Amino acid sequence: MAVTRAALTETDIRALVRGPTEDARAAVAHRLCRRIDAGVSDEERHAAEEVLRLMAADAAELVRRALAVTLKNSPALPRDVALTLARDVESVAGPVLSFSPAFTDGDLVEVLRASSTLKQLAIARRELLSETVTGAIADHAGEEAVKAAVANDNAAFSEKSLRQVVDRFAASEGVTTAVAYRKVLPLSIAERLVDLVTDRVRQHLVDKHQLSPETAIHIALGVRERATLDIVDQAGTAADMGAFTAHLHHQERLTPSLMLRALAHGHMAFFEWAVAELAGVAHHRVWLMIHDAGPLGLRAIYERASLPPRLFPAFRAGVDTFHTLQLEGGQFSVAKFQERMLQRFLTQPNAGGREDTDYLLEKMDRLGRERQVHRQRAIA
Repeated sequence: MAVTRAALTETDIRALVRGPTEDARAAVAHRLCRRIDAGVSDEERHAAEEVLRLMAADAAELVRRALAVTLKNSPALPRDVALTLARDVESVAGPVLSFSPAFTDGDLVEVLRASSTLKQLAIARRELLSETVTGAIADHAGEEAVKAAVANDNAAFSEKSLRQVVDRFAASEGVTTAVAYRKVLPLSIAERLVDLVTDRVRQHLVDKHQLSPETAIHIALGVRERATLDIVDQAGTAADMGAFTAHLHHQERLTPSLMLRALAHGHMAFFEWAVAELAGVAHHRVWLMIHDAGPLGLRAIYERASLPPRLFPAFRAGVDTFHTLQLEGGQFSVAKFQERMLQRFLTQPNAGGREDTDYLLEKMDRLGRERQVHRQRAIA
């Protein structure tokens, strides 16, 4: 195992193997690791890696920990040595699991599934985490590790994994608060959290995630449909309507009343995706049946979605009103467009039940008040 004196010496290696005390061998291990981290020649690389394997197999925890701590960030640490250290006691495994670039996503997932809370926590605190790893954290890790991962905005979570986190730890204030404070949240996750978090965190959702105070209050009071419609109002075309309507359907909240209210506000995309979800038909086919299949297309897909026959005239009026406004053209602000939609909808026969009509009138009043405030500010 002879190597050049510039990096490793026979004396150092002998001291590592035969050192009289653990402290002495750990000091040698630290010195050798620093030299290896500084760089070795291609000729020295194999010998250096063998030295690291000797350290990883040392009976003294202090020596193995010196290796783990010194090379925790180093690309010089071979993957097999990193995996050996990851299976070691927590004081040795922790530094490399938290920082080492040697691991693949698959390595980290395997450790997550079979390890203690502290090792899971070490992985959760890594600077960057892929959706593959966070998916395993969402499925298998304990509460502390999950909380640490969701609190890390450099940890990439899919919407599915965040939903799993909230489902598993809905009763954990620490986890739900950490999710709420992520910089970016899918709409369905933000909506679910409003029911679970404290008033302070709910206010954060209102301030940072485009939820109006009215939305938060309504959801907190259990007025679910109105609150959901307000979320759709604010999400607009930026929302993933397919995922959102699927989420509402799964929660048994994609109701005819909600769909009618949404349509009355001009949210045609929401209505299309909702019908597609309920009918089990691809969105592009639903779009054709609603907009380009003659007078019978809407009725056919409406019946396929098992929506109540008594409300079909109201939905028909909403779709016709939408098409009329499109044909008129012109530039409308969102508020103005909604006002026209509501006015026309409310003048149609059988436009909906009393509760729905009252809500639409309330919405019109609010839109009017908002415009008046804007005009007064402009004058001032």
